[in-house]
Amino acid sequence: MQDGKSIKNCSESRDNHVPIQFQITFYEERNFGGRSYDCSSDCADLTSYMSRCYSCRVHSGCFMVYDRANYMGNQYFVMKGEYPDCMSIGMSDFFRSCRMIPMHRGSYRMRIYERENFGGQMYELMDDCDNIMDRYRMSNCMSCHVMDGHWLMYEQPHYRGRMMYFWPGEYRNFSNMGWGSGMRFMSMRRIMDSCY
Repeated sequence: MQDGKSIKNCSESRDNHVPIQFQITFYEERNFGGRSYDCSSDCADLTSYMSRCYSCRVHSGCFMVYDRANYMGNQYFVMKGEYPDCMSIGMSDFFRSCRMIPMHRGSYRMRIYERENFGGQMYELMDDCDNIMDRYRMSNCMSCHVMDGHWLMYEQPHYRGRMMYFWPGEYRNFSNMGWGSGMRFMSMRRIMDSCY
């Protein structure tokens, strides 16, 4: 437990050359009550430090927070600001893990595929897309290859529904990322400098 004044790493960061300081404080109770825990990197299991986390303050940087340990379950994007109740961002339970999102400067590029394992139609994105059906006549996205940047993908058009965070890499099958079979995405947006 922390007194709210010092920053403690929960685990090692994925990206050791991030040019900004990341800090998020988790609180046991809603409205920033109870004990607190300060974190400045990824944390796979917040319950190792406190029994529950119902509210948080992001002091700097951007994070994904998860309703299950080990970065599993539903994901939620949080940036600098106060979150007095985890339910206010759509969570049905409390925060159990968090992952920092390194700032990206440069181009954004991602290929999306209609089917798993890079099958079906393929399109390359370099900017946000609020509806792949309208833009590409593509019925869904079930795999992707992120070449540059950090992205949020949503299961419904217009950035609604469940979301998932993606960083550079190949994602052949979304269903083995903790959401079960048939997971697909219909809109995607870049995590830009302005979020920090």
